[in-house]
Amino acid sequence: MCASVFGVLKSLFGKPFDGGKRMDPNSQHPSMARLLEVQSQVSSLGQQVCAFSGLQSDREYRRLERELNHLQVEVDQVETEGRAQLQQARKRAAQEVEGLLRLLEENATHPSRLAIEELSREAQRLVEEGVVAPQRAGAAEISNELVDGLQELVLRLTQVKTGGRVSLRKARYRALTRLCAVLEVVEGRTQQQTLPLSEDTHAAVQRINQVMVQVSGARSQLVALLMGLSGRDSCAHLSRVLTEMLVDLDALDVSGNTAVRNYRKQVVEEINGLLKHLDLEGEGDDTRRYDLAQNDSIREIEAVRSRVFQLQADVLRQSQSGELVFRPKAELQGLLTHLDEVDTARNPCIREARRRAVLEVQAIITFLDLREALARRLPSPEEHPSHRAVWQVLTSLSDLQAQVLGFDGKRADKSYMVLEELLTKQLLTLDAVDTQGDESTKVARKQAVKIAQNILSYLDMKTDEWEY
Repeated sequence: MCASVFGVLKSLFGKPFDGGKRMDPNSQHPSMARLLEVQSQVSSLGQQVCAFSGLQSDREYRRLERELNHLQVEVDQVETEGRAQLQQARKRAAQEVEGLLRLLEENATHPSRLAIEELSREAQRLVEEGVVAPQRAGAAEISNELVDGLQELVLRLTQVKTGGRVSLRKARYRALTRLCAVLEVVEGRTQQQTLPLSEDTHAAVQRINQVMVQVSGARSQLVALLMGLSGRDSCAHLSRVLTEMLVDLDALDVSGNTAVRNYRKQVVEEINGLLKHLDLEGEGDDTRRYDLAQNDSIREIEAVRSRVFQLQADVLRQSQSGELVFRPKAELQGLLTHLDEVDTARNPCIREARRRAVLEVQAIITFLDLREALARRLPSPEEHPSHRAVWQVLTSLSDLQAQVLGFDGKRADKSYMVLEELLTKQLLTLDAVDTQGDESTKVARKQAVKIAQNILSYLDMKTDEWEY
């Protein structure tokens, strides 16, 4: 969960929060005993506040705020009788309660938390218009535009900055899990569904077909539940309904008919696919799920990236000396294969981490390929002038790519702006090349433009401050 609520309070007040250890535990004074009780309650509430990932309108926010305000009143009412030790203890207790109230408000009103809420509401609007409303009207078709819109929202959610804050990581994870579950359900509907068998095939087919109709309705109901669009229904109720369907199907006698047995099996699999999405309520409380630094797949990706950076440093060191004897392309290709085998568990943040790692590997491979092509180049006296101009740009791009690979700054840095400007100039130079109808020059210029754009995109990726 939270790294330590005590550390949070320390950052707020510049002094360690010790849960009352600075007070004399052997003191028998009633006021001191009460302050010790208060700090024990502060310790318990502090962990809840640190992990709170909701908004000010949430019931849990109001509960925590109410309990903290009550503690604040109790602290104010503690009699110190003019004793310095009691006065200091009451002051510290008051500061700690006040700090938790401030932290609670910050968690609920942080710009990133509000951004997550806005994206969630945008997803709700899409689902309301594209799934829930059509279902009420009797339509069942899901548009590709809806799927594309939800996929874009997933990507935007992964890009929300959390700064490592537990509350923001938790809020982002909960929003992502629900949206990804909706996407999976919706994409399942856009694909070809199980076709019903004729009721003349077997006596059990009629009941299986009836269940199929119920499953279609349950699918839309599930989507509405996941997106908070169903006020009357609950996950527990839908789970009971789906479980009853499974019981009904299990009771059917389909022995001796392979086609009907396979048909029932397909319907059971669809129901189980919906049931697995009804267990999301408690997922967001598991630190290992939303703190991806603890995730095995992320650790595997980071291990690959560590090796990639070692290879990159060796490549850049040799390229600066003018001789590129070290060519680890085989190992780099092996690392790409390794990344391809990493299990993302359908988590968009892990998928994005893997995608970025793949781009880091590909950037080095592209750099090596371009350096090798430049080394092998033997221009002839009859070479077309425009073709020679493209190769001159490629030479400049190779030098710039080396600088981009080694760049470790931010977008506000002057070196970043210089690199961006130089790369843009190379694109303008390529745009000004007159191919004069020479096909080989057209192909070379097109490839050079693609290389320049990829280098620019890679520079942009290195400085977008993305986090998982």
